[in-house]
Amino acid sequence: MKPDTDFQFLAENSADIICRVGPDFILRYVSPSSVHLLGWTPEEMVRMRPADLVVAEDVPLIAAISKRNLADGSVGPPIVVRMRRKDGSLVWMEVSSRLVRDPATGDPIETVLVMRDISERKGLEEKLSLLALTDGLTGLANRRAFDEAFGREWHRTLRESSQMSLLLLDLDHFKEFNDCYGHQVGDDCLRTVSNAIRAVVRAGDIASRYGGEEIAIILPSSGISGAFQTAEKVRCAIVALRLPHEQNAAGNGWVSASIGLATAVARDGGTMRMPEGLLSAADNALYKAKREGRNRIATALVMAPIISPR
Repeated sequence: MKPDTDFQFLAENSADIICRVGPDFILRYVSPSSVHLLGWTPEEMVRMRPADLVVAEDVPLIAAISKRNLADGSVGPPIVVRMRRKDGSLVWMEVSSRLVRDPATGDPIETVLVMRDISERKGLEEKLSLLALTDGLTGLANRRAFDEAFGREWHRTLRESSQMSLLLLDLDHFKEFNDCYGHQVGDDCLRTVSNAIRAVVRAGDIASRYGGEEIAIILPSSGISGAFQTAEKVRCAIVALRLPHEQNAAGNGWVSASIGLATAVARDGGTMRMPEGLLSAADNALYKAKREGRNRIATALVMAPIISPR
């Protein structure tokens, strides 16, 4: 068999999409598996550019792999991009490429692309990633996720010379609750409270199980007034659950929570070390709420220095 015949035989019997792309970055050949994976027939895809199939955010990855091939002809690791099927749905594709040169002149002749559907693998990776950042009991973000989000949101606050708030919430006399009703009921209580919190915070807020019965809620771009309103919604939502707690006088015999609220403002002249200062201020406010009788909110305001532009 001739080389071109060999190539066509392999391409037409491959589960992956195999393409030949000319120096003008236009598809010259597309294998039949394109119908199954993308919904496009080979005839429809020929004369298209690979970038035409890729979502806009991932187009630079296609450009980078083309530039790498032309620069040194190296075969690097495959790239992963999102492609649009003919019906408009998205599919994750792993794309490998190899530049073919004229053996006599060394000039580029074409690029061979191999595109493989990895949607199932990406879905599994995303599920595992989500599980790694989720508290198994409450379904809230876990401590690792909190630490990552806290640092990320704080740096954004500094860059934008903005503000952010943090709520630290502790269920009142929760040790006594567990002693009275048992740890299984205590776990059920935490799950119920967590669901109530998710129902009242904003979509962009990050609620996490900080430790034990303590819950932390990051409120990006939120000043002290807005944060207080959120804290009050959370406090009222927990009381409204009417979960019996005979040893909690602060909640009139119902489960209640004390909340420490700290707001950090990035301004010239601020000296508070962050983000540790914000966490410490929220923690101190939480203990103040407890000292003052529980089932209430205590607030704190801290000033942080602006990051100088480079």
